[in-house]
Amino acid sequence: MRPKITIVGAGNVGATTAHWMVTRELGDVVLTDIVEGVPQGKGLDLFEATPIARKDVRVTGANGYDETANSDLVVITAGFPRKPGMSRDDLLKKNYEVMQSTIEKVVALSPNAILILVTNPLDAMAQAAFRLSKFSRNRVIGMAGVLDSARFAAFIAQELEVSVENIQAFVLGGHGDTMVPLPRYTTVAGVPLTELLPAEKIEALVKRTRNGGGEIVALLKSGSAYYAPAAAVCEMAEAILRDKKKILPCAAYLEGEYGIRGLFIGVPCKLGARGIESVIEVKLTAEEQAQLRKSADAVQELTTVLGV
Repeated sequence: MRPKITIVGAGNVGATTAHWMVTRELGDVVLTDIVEGVPQGKGLDLFEATPIARKDVRVTGANGYDETANSDLVVITAGFPRKPGMSRDDLLKKNYEVMQSTIEKVVALSPNAILILVTNPLDAMAQAAFRLSKFSRNRVIGMAGVLDSARFAAFIAQELEVSVENIQAFVLGGHGDTMVPLPRYTTVAGVPLTELLPAEKIEALVKRTRNGGGEIVALLKSGSAYYAPAAAVCEMAEAILRDKKKILPCAAYLEGEYGIRGLFIGVPCKLGARGIESVIEVKLTAEEQAQLRKSADAVQELTTVLGV
């Protein structure tokens, strides 16, 4: 039997995630959204593409949650998008209300599912989903680090004029302005980035990575990134559904790792059939640890406002 995947939200991120899911043949997909006709239309369109792509999966659309029952994996993209001039913090309370409604329905119908959170502000929404669902911490995962690391890797490849396949980028921390790219652990064909670029050039790439989402929002003028976020979700989903035991940077609930307790923060995680199977700890310098602490404090401010 094929895995069952629910994607909550049929906007750009949700629909593109469904597209990536189909092309990777990860499982049957249910696309749900409150806008009548949109998930049904996009779902049917994707399903009609499967004979061309030679992928044996089913794609359906719905406006409710009954069709999502007994999902193995639930990806939550629903929420208000970030607009130019709007910080992730501005989205906090509006998207928390969305999370409350969504999690209640998802948990009731798919009590054994693994949740991947995409809704912003990412770390705070992951924490809200964790508290609301009462799932174990390994089954609630935030999509952030895969996307941030991909952005860092793309900018490095462009700067060095090398294949993106050569680059292993490393980003920790919250998904936002306080994320912590780690050049010391970032490599190009095994060579540390710090040996290939001067410090000022690396800092420019780090700064661009931190503002990666904002740069796209400013260019689009309406809406935000969706191709790369959707691809990042699918990288995580594939690791889980195919039990790959793949180490990927994800927002995880920490219980003392990296000196942080009771918060979702981006860290390297081993993903497999049980979700997060372990958190990988690496040694940080005092400066890197301070940056990670600052990032955690920024997440803490948001979770305190929500009471989660």
